[in-house]
Amino acid sequence: MGEVVNLRQAKKQAARKAARSTADANAAKHGRTKADRELETARAEKAARELDGHKREPE
Repeated sequence: MGEVVNLRQAKKQAARKAARSTADANAAKHGRTKADRELETARAEKAARELDGHKREPE
């Protein structure tokens, strides 16, 4: 036979795990320094400029 599981505790544990994963995702998304955010923005802008520079016909 299987192991006896308390459903109330299992629900709470699952909720804690989901909350922890959401918190980790938010920390990775928003938990960066201002310098890191500006660097990422600058790199994205540079990549866009370089890509636009390779177009044959400017719009």
